[in-house]
Amino acid sequence: MTNSAPAEPAPPPSSSARTSDRFVAYVHQVCASKQARAALRRGLGLPVERCTYMHRYLVPWLRDHDDQHYGDVRRAYYAVAALIAARPRSARDTTPDQDASVPWYERSNLGASLGQAVAKGVLKENSAESALHLMARQSSDAIHPGLPALVRQLLSGGIPIDWALLLEDLAWWNRSRDRIATRWLESYFRTAAGTTDPTPADSAEENDR
Repeated sequence: MTNSAPAEPAPPPSSSARTSDRFVAYVHQVCASKQARAALRRGLGLPVERCTYMHRYLVPWLRDHDDQHYGDVRRAYYAVAALIAARPRSARDTTPDQDASVPWYERSNLGASLGQAVAKGVLKENSAESALHLMARQSSDAIHPGLPALVRQLLSGGIPIDWALLLEDLAWWNRSRDRIATRWLESYFRTAAGTTDPTPADSAEENDR
């Protein structure tokens, strides 16, 4: 087995980049240190109040760039930082894509990533759809604990995740859940088109009665 060469550090984003993109670039740079990466990883699925080892790396950045004190927004920052730090080695060895030429609304949200996973056989259709529909009914407090396992499964299967977009969606989830969930579901079905069965099994059974 050959070891993959370490990824090049993410290029510093321009001053015109979205705050979320700048934060993601910062976290990738921090994760170049094994000690820092381990500290950030300890916050997986936890509320901010239990992420004591993460404060050293995130509080100064938030103070200088965003300083969000709104609970949902702050937790989104911590959650995404922990998820990035916990990436499997195969995903860590991939340089993050920060193509600013792609319009924000065309970037792949979590629904699109799940659609890619189904199309590539990384996830079963029922599992992906069930995860989406469950999250669509939940608050962010219920979503956060389940994200690490789902994200790791996607990354281990080679499915990329737009961390900046995930950060913003999580930050706004409790205030715009229906809008964001609809966007995730639409992106999922567009991406997984041709691989999903348009007739759920329970509907077919109902028609046979």
